[in-house]
Amino acid sequence: MQRLKTRPQFQATLSAGTIARTPHFALHRMVLLPDAGDMVAHPMTGPGSQDPQALFGIGAVRRQAWLGAMVPKRWARRSVTRHTIKRQIQAVASEHEAALQCAAHVVRLRAGFDRKQFVSATSDALKAAVRSELQQLFSAAVRRIARANAESAQAADALAGAPENIQEPAPSLEQKAQDACKLVAPGEGAAP
Repeated sequence: MQRLKTRPQFQATLSAGTIARTPHFALHRMVLLPDAGDMVAHPMTGPGSQDPQALFGIGAVRRQAWLGAMVPKRWARRSVTRHTIKRQIQAVASEHEAALQCAAHVVRLRAGFDRKQFVSATSDALKAAVRSELQQLFSAAVRRIARANAESAQAADALAGAPENIQEPAPSLEQKAQDACKLVAPGEGAAP
């Protein structure tokens, strides 16, 4: 799993939209085009490009899952708590890595955990609460991704059964990315 490192990577992923929410967390997802060939054909992906796809490398790296965690001081005042939450995010995301392939994800803390309930900055109770909520977040996201993949497969099957004299529309960049991600079986993919 690759980590988001730069501010533009985080901004691009956050602007792509939210796919799951819980009371304390939000998960944002941006589907990545797996082929550099698709990027080369697109005129806006060279040096100095404003296309967010250009921020995530080329080749096999694009087929991997990308993850970033945003845990602002506003919602977790103690650095120990922020680091604990980030470690929990990484651990839970690694369990769901196969379903997160070919996309960049940002988990954002959107509300604080009550300091009166969790007195210690890194208590076992806090870790358990964070982990269970992250499990809910990623489970909801995986269900939504699976539903979207099933719908796109049904649409592709419907187009395959269409008469030949009807010209089908050109697939969008997002559709190309989803189709290419289906070619990589879960758990497979290039090593980093």
